[in-house]
Amino acid sequence: MYQKTVLDNGIKIVTEQIPHVHSIALGIWIITGSRDEDKSENGIAHFIEHMLFKGTKKRTALEIAKEIDSVGGILNALTGKEYTGIYAKVLDKNIDLAFDLLADIFLNSTFDSREIERERDVIFQEIHLSEDIPDEHIQELFSKSYFRDHPLSKPILGNVETVSNLDREKLISFFHQNHYQPSKVVISATGNLNHNKIVNGFKKSFDSVCEQSTTPYRSSLQPVSSFSIHTKELEQVHLCIGTKGVAQNHPLRYAGYILNTILGGSMSSRLFQEIREKKGLAYAIYSYFSSYFDAGVFAVYLGVSKKTASEAVKLVIDELHTCKDNGISDSELKTAKEQLKGNTLLASENVDSRMTRLAKCEIYFNRFIPIEEIIENIDKVTSQEIKDLAQEIFDSDYLSLAALGPINHKDLTPDLLDI
Repeated sequence: MYQKTVLDNGIKIVTEQIPHVHSIALGIWIITGSRDEDKSENGIAHFIEHMLFKGTKKRTALEIAKEIDSVGGILNALTGKEYTGIYAKVLDKNIDLAFDLLADIFLNSTFDSREIERERDVIFQEIHLSEDIPDEHIQELFSKSYFRDHPLSKPILGNVETVSNLDREKLISFFHQNHYQPSKVVISATGNLNHNKIVNGFKKSFDSVCEQSTTPYRSSLQPVSSFSIHTKELEQVHLCIGTKGVAQNHPLRYAGYILNTILGGSMSSRLFQEIREKKGLAYAIYSYFSSYFDAGVFAVYLGVSKKTASEAVKLVIDELHTCKDNGISDSELKTAKEQLKGNTLLASENVDSRMTRLAKCEIYFNRFIPIEEIIENIDKVTSQEIKDLAQEIFDSDYLSLAALGPINHKDLTPDLLDI
């Protein structure tokens, strides 16, 4: 059962009761991410996420860790391009501890200068690690190239230069004065819970939090084609080929999910079968469909040898072209729908996933979207809608490529993207 309460200061509390489980997952979500940062402060939202676990007015970092571990619970956080979350999962009998921990972390973190310097080095290592994982690093390089000067182009972790310049004053200013305001906070909880108890548990700590500033402006995006080559001594060439997608609330978003499933969302997908199974050109190949408040991206990742990179790109483009011109078959549509519905229902058995989905529904749609509505919308998608979407997004005006590895502009040229 879904319920929603809005506190007097604008904080939204949404819950979903699942009485047959023994656990509760709850999180505090802030509609602030890397796209809300200035270029000079890139990485600050992620830095703040780290610092929330480094001590409060009444708990040290060690005490925070010990307290959640003492009840077998989980305490974690994430930073995205458009939101940040801190969350806990505990047995239902330990809900009061989770209330206290999350409220203390969010409201009373001290941002101790010594901890900031220690954590800065940890984040440096995290940045270096991400750059050492080429199949992840190419995604950031693609975003930087595709989104160009738009805030969505910035890496969530920031870079060594920007993180080096973030001091305590900047962290506190960003956190307290600019972005982490009540109107941008969503508290979500799922599991064996009572809505009123969740509301009362957070209300006593959060009701007095006041709005201090206006919501920063988010600039819109005009997608364009891009082509970038990053030469690096690696065993493989890592490729990311992408185009514009759709925003979170776009009427064709369900068609986009199905299109992605058919093209590269599984082992039975067209790209996996053609490029890995039939041609043997790649071990890893997949597509993904990412949506934001006002933009989206459809992308294909694959890792190939230098000598087959050009052939692999051509095969991907050919498949996009085929989908654009000929659409999909009835059997593909039926299979993809069943796969998506199965994935959705399996995820719904996890209280963590349901808590996150609950928050994202509130963040992006300002309402709860029941599983039944998702299933219904998947079933409603037609092959014509998928073809219409493919014809809109698989266009040379938007098609982009980023490559990382032992390769240069002589090996790959922009004309490969003609579609």
